[in-house]
Amino acid sequence: MEQAILVENLVKKYGTKEAVKGISFEVKDGEIYSLLGVNGAGKTTTIKMLCGLAKPTKGKAIVYGHDVEKETNEVKKIVNVSPQETSVAPKLTVKENLEFMAGIYGADKATQKKKAKEMIEMFGMEEVKNQKAKTLSGGWQRKLSIAMALITEPKLLFLDEPTLGLDVLARRDMWEAIRKMKGKLTIILTTHYMEEAESLSDGVAVMVDGTIRAKGTVDELIRQNNAKNLEEAFVKIAQAATLQA
Repeated sequence: MEQAILVENLVKKYGTKEAVKGISFEVKDGEIYSLLGVNGAGKTTTIKMLCGLAKPTKGKAIVYGHDVEKETNEVKKIVNVSPQETSVAPKLTVKENLEFMAGIYGADKATQKKKAKEMIEMFGMEEVKNQKAKTLSGGWQRKLSIAMALITEPKLLFLDEPTLGLDVLARRDMWEAIRKMKGKLTIILTTHYMEEAESLSDGVAVMVDGTIRAKGTVDELIRQNNAKNLEEAFVKIAQAATLQA
């Protein structure tokens, strides 16, 4: 299986503050990999470096064979981000938002319409395709935001808290949408919902204070920490790291 991401001893400093402290991990092509941690653990900084939006202080990060520091423009061509804050144009319809995003990335009119239709079908948005984005529920807006990131056909997609603020049914619906993407591209997921990470992830890394304290499959982390589920394993890992600090 092709390697999507290779991170070795990656460090990021902001002045005297070390936000990321020499982390290492790898992700295979087509996997869903979760970066877990409390706020301030270093997840967002890590993602910014992998996207080419922040320059590493030390270490190495390779995305599909491209060095994020030396080949930043090549990396940006093959990655996209669906941010925590839903990014849609509120006065445009679902269809118009998708066509607009495809146009920004250079698609002609015919291709814009084709790609928009594909995303509408993939995310089951037929019933809302002509609604203005501002009239959509939170769940539909999150689906649209992810579809807009996918319309550029990235090899690597970062999903930052994709179900934040959604109700239980909308969250489960979003899980199914994410599962449909599995194997078609590589996904890096950040979430505070441990059940979500347990349900979706091929691999997991737990970050605490800028370091990776544990990594492996969900089953491995549960077994290694003598836990009932991923949430219990996460709590044990985070508490142990706090006691060591």
